[in-house]
Amino acid sequence: MSAATLATVRAGRHACFDRVVFDLTGTPTSYSAHYVSNVFRAGAGHLVPIRGGAKLEIMLGVREFDDDGHWAFQPANDSELANVAGFRTVRQIAYAGSNEGAAWVGIGLRARLPFRVFTLDGPGSGSRVVVDIAHRW
Repeated sequence: MSAATLATVRAGRHACFDRVVFDLTGTPTSYSAHYVSNVFRAGAGHLVPIRGGAKLEIMLGVREFDDDGHWAFQPANDSELANVAGFRTVRQIAYAGSNEGAAWVGIGLRARLPFRVFTLDGPGSGSRVVVDIAHRW
């Protein structure tokens, strides 16, 4: 199991793509991203409503609890993890919960567009999982 936890989620606009960054306290054991018809709450199976014509599901192999036994990630609003108003491609970023050493996030997009996922070291001993979604084909 990973020693990392999800710290923050942020988003940015660039000339050719929109970017979503997951800041972690360490290194994730795994991560994945794929298009899905719908995003469901981890462990519960409830539909997570997400705006947009396409839905990208992100899984991060991180712990649910910090070293003190508290929930590691407690967003103010599960449905809006970052402000994406005015973004060209990203419509919404929603938390879909955590279960058995993984956190799940749904990203609502304008359409099914090319994307890439990669990791970056830092800051400090942390790391980042980065998702870039193109503005067009």
